[in-house]
Amino acid sequence: QVQLVESGGGLVQAGGSLRLSCAASGRTDSTYALGWFRQAAGKERDFVAAISGSSGRTYYADSVKGRFTISRDNAKNTVYLQLNSLKSEDTAVYYCAAKRTYFRPGVTSSAYDYWGQGTQVTVSS
Repeated sequence: QVQLVESGGGLVQAGGSLRLSCAASGRTDSTYALGWFRQAAGKERDFVAAISGSSGRTYYADSVKGRFTISRDNAKNTVYLQLNSLKSEDTAVYYCAAKRTYFRPGVTSSAYDYWGQGTQVTVSS
């Protein structure tokens, strides 16, 4: 069983930066892919970024490519999401997710087995 707890959300002005963290309890070693999703009010949960467990390869949604960076520290059981050049449309609840897999991380929420409770990111214009 894996528990995920996000932190680092908050209110930031457009153009600013935030760093989200997701701490995992339970084993989330290199056999786990880790991802970030976001859900704006009244909308579906969308893929943001993912990182492979085995290779550390990263994947991004087109809307955040070049602005967001996902990384992981297996020793600390933590995955990070650096958010730069934030826009008002980035406002959402951000969730981290985990899936034990040796394959490429999924980009749909159904591909993940474990979820955090979410952290709110609000970007003011």
